[in-house]
Amino acid sequence: MQILNWVPTLLLIFSFFGLFSSESVAQVAPVCSESDRAALLGFKAKIVKDTTDSLSTWIGKECCDGGWEGVQCNEAGRVTVLQLQRPDKDSTLYMKGTLSSSLSNLPFLEVLIVSGMKQITGPIPQGFSNLTHLTQLSLEDNFLTGSIPPGLGHLLLLQGLSVSGNRLTGEIPSSLGNIKNLVQINLARNYLRGPIPPTFQNIHGLQYLDLSYNQLSGLIPDFVGHLQNITFIDLSYNQLSGQVPISLFSLAKLQDLSLSHNQLTGKIPVQIEGLKSLTSLSLSSNRFSGNIPASFSRLQNLWYLNLSRNGLSDPLPDTLARGIPSLLSIDLSYNNLSLGTVPDWIRSRQLSDVHLAGCQLQGILPSFTRPDSLGSIDLSDNHFSGGITKFFTNMSSLQKLKLSNNRLKFDLSEIKLPDGLSVIDFSSNQIVGSISSIINNRTSSFLDVLDVSRNQISGKFPAFREGLRLRALNVASNKISGQLPSSLSNLINLEKFDISRNLITGTIPTSLGLLVKLQWLDLSINALSGKIPNSLLGIEALKHASFRANRLCGEIPQGRPFNIFPAAAYAHNLCLCGKPLAPCRGKKSELSQ
Repeated sequence: MQILNWVPTLLLIFSFFGLFSSESVAQVAPVCSESDRAALLGFKAKIVKDTTDSLSTWIGKECCDGGWEGVQCNEAGRVTVLQLQRPDKDSTLYMKGTLSSSLSNLPFLEVLIVSGMKQITGPIPQGFSNLTHLTQLSLEDNFLTGSIPPGLGHLLLLQGLSVSGNRLTGEIPSSLGNIKNLVQINLARNYLRGPIPPTFQNIHGLQYLDLSYNQLSGLIPDFVGHLQNITFIDLSYNQLSGQVPISLFSLAKLQDLSLSHNQLTGKIPVQIEGLKSLTSLSLSSNRFSGNIPASFSRLQNLWYLNLSRNGLSDPLPDTLARGIPSLLSIDLSYNNLSLGTVPDWIRSRQLSDVHLAGCQLQGILPSFTRPDSLGSIDLSDNHFSGGITKFFTNMSSLQKLKLSNNRLKFDLSEIKLPDGLSVIDFSSNQIVGSISSIINNRTSSFLDVLDVSRNQISGKFPAFREGLRLRALNVASNKISGQLPSSLSNLINLEKFDISRNLITGTIPTSLGLLVKLQWLDLSINALSGKIPNSLLGIEALKHASFRANRLCGEIPQGRPFNIFPAAAYAHNLCLCGKPLAPCRGKKSELSQ
């Protein structure tokens, strides 16, 4: 689904009309209002830590001379803009503290943006309802809690409202429907519940509505189809139910629509052809049934189509072979489709993404007419057999490949991966060979995720050279033998490491403790011996670990999280002791030293 970063866009529009232009500021800097300066310093006082260093510029008596970062004033010396945005996605840059109610004492404020600071907590001050000159309010990507103040409905000049990416609870205030000038509403990624307020029907000029990743329930209201100016709707990841109102398919300007991950039912209406401007559509993970309407073929601008994880059934309409001329990405995975083979109209197009997992496909892997355009392929959970040698021919753009749970038979040494292939899932097939054929100097610059679990792979682990980008390595349920190399420490980006159900011997290398990003570690059901090294205490991010069914002995590292993992994580070893198992006695904990 296309994600619109609308805040900078709106600021650009305001800048065009002179709100932020240098012409709106007098040649001689205005004198800062003492009350406004006090309000700003009240905000600063509630920020206990500022690694962005923005507030370090808030010194001296003059807040309107351009020296106070993020602050702009009008000619009368009254603050009109407070814009504090984290400059990039660097997690080391943030503000810690609370959102001070002193900002309510800026009566001429037109733009208030405090976003991306991550550790600003507490509620949205009720007093913000007094900022009646506000046209833009963005408090996104902080850690704000409590409910959305109903008083925000008094901000009748507001055009853009975003409080996304916080921890807000309660229902969406119906009072927001009073703000008839709203163009953009973004309340996504919170814990909001209840229905979509019926008062939203009053916001006739609404262009952008994002309520995704909440706990909203009830029906999609019919009035959504009356918002004739709207171009973006994302209601995904909620608990909305019932059928999609037919009125929604009359929105001729709508470009992006996501209703995925809800509990929507019924058939996809044939009236979908009314969405003349639609470019992106996701209806995945609902309970839609029936056939895919032939009217899809009339969506001339649609490039992204995701209908996966529903109950859609055969046959596919013949009109799709001639329609949807702009299509680049298609996902029909996990429906009630029995396609047999990949349809010619998919194989012959210049597509970037082809996802047909669980579509009852069989035979050998398909050949594509334009393989150079493919960036992502998912043909998992089908019945493909045979080899893979010719499959990669001319796939110069391929980045993600998932072929898990098929009947493929090939030796890893027979394939040459395309440069740039970052995600590989070959799990649950009949693959043989050694993983050293895939993990080598050539792939070190592009391979991020490798899952070859539940195959017949043998041989030993290769030496892991510096520079490997691997974030996930899963070789569980194979026949890999030998010892874990100490060069594991070179996998500095590794977050998941699963070698369970193999024939690994020797000790757990102490260098494993240098993988500080590791969150998932499974060494179970092997023949590992010796102690669990205390160096593993350095992996503070670890959320799951299992050492079950080995030959380990000695004291379990006595520190979090190892001493609070369930006892089952250490079961069926020789003589492990210490929390969460029984205490070590005498020198038994030293038997393996």
